Amino acid sequence: MNLVELSVIVMAAILGVLTVIRLVFLPLAVVHEVRHGRRRERGSVGELARIPSVSVVVPAYNEERVLEACVRSILASGYPDLEVVVVDDGSSDATAVIMMRLAGDPRVRAIRQVNGGKGSALNTGFAATSGEFVLFVDADGVFTPDTIPEMLRAFTHARVGAVCGDDVTMNLDRIQTRFLALVSHVGTGMVRRALHLLGCVPVVSGNSGAFRRTALRHVSQKGRGPLREDTIGEDLELTWRLHRAGWEVAYAPHARVLAESPSTLTALWKQRTRWARGLLQSLEIHDDAVGSRRYRAFGPFLLYTIFSMVALPIVQVISLVGLAIGFAVRLARGVPVVVDLPGALWAWVVGSLAFSVLLLVFSILLDRQPADLRHLWAVVLWPFFSAFLGLTMVRAAWLELARKPAQWNKLERTGVNSYADVRLPALP
Repeated sequence: MNLVELSVIVMAAILGVLTVIRLVFLPLAVVHEVRHGRRRERGSVGELARIPSVSVVVPAYNEERVLEACVRSILASGYPDLEVVVVDDGSSDATAVIMMRLAGDPRVRAIRQVNGGKGSALNTGFAATSGEFVLFVDADGVFTPDTIPEMLRAFTHARVGAVCGDDVTMNLDRIQTRFLALVSHVGTGMVRRALHLLGCVPVVSGNSGAFRRTALRHVSQKGRGPLREDTIGEDLELTWRLHRAGWEVAYAPHARVLAESPSTLTALWKQRTRWARGLLQSLEIHDDAVGSRRYRAFGPFLLYTIFSMVALPIVQVISLVGLAIGFAVRLARGVPVVVDLPGALWAWVVGSLAFSVLLLVFSILLDRQPADLRHLWAVVLWPFFSAFLGLTMVRAAWLELARKPAQWNKLERTGVNSYADVRLPALP
């Protein structure tokens, strides 16, 4: 067996492992959706029955292109007991001017601070809120009229401390963003449904998360607030801290927040490297919880996280390097590149890919967004995207080992949410 064949076998094994994992998640996701539907049929509305007070915190750093549409969409959602706290984190553009104009609405409070990063801005905003439930949303997020009610429905009992909503890509003008919208149905929609059922939803997204105020106070750090300011994965780390404190984290698949996805390869690279660094930092902070049964399913889930999101991507990159070296050596020697592998292995690879496509179609239908089936042709990018994620993990690991400083590395906004399909009222 030569290096090329060995590399192909390793990559086929990785594909197979991921396929088996998704196969396990599939029935769990179905059960979650059935239960969710039954609760709605019975009229279960969770905390929505009381119409509790809600605060929405919007951290903003150089967000002049998107901030206005974000805040206006929140105000237009129609929730009766609502306040919006916007925190300008030392922006150098017109963000502060737009924020102060928005504060003409009595439901909006504007705060300016010296640049301290996203975690700092969120802590500042949280300290200024009064709502029983607090939502965090990025400045490019756009609420629908159902976003807040669907979040509150998911607080089905007092131990639910946080709810993760569903980020929906709105800028579908490029192949890359169409592909990202496509695969999110599996990576977010299906997987989070399954993990909700298992009691280990991994992250309450910084763009679509709701928290019980008492839960945030419970895990707050002395003199600072609930968000750590020394990590770039503040939303992930906060979610893990809630799990460890005994709070339950739920997933609300129909609490949708529209947002921009990276529209360039460079932006995607920066975003996913940042996410990977946030994961590695959170694993370092919570290393004593890995595998521990003290935190119910969450401790063992962290073992799975290390395996699937750290180890497998790195092994995949090593295999790709081996494949490239093997091809280069054979070509340099003038030896024909022939990959002689058993037919069963090729059948396994083809079968796994076919199953992945079927799983994707099922996940799209599960999310009740059949219009996204028109982007199904972009699935051919999936293997390349998988390799891309492996490279971002390797890059993130190197940055962490080198202790490179991290910044609030947000996306360069296009302003697409300024014409999102949301009914926005005129400003006062």
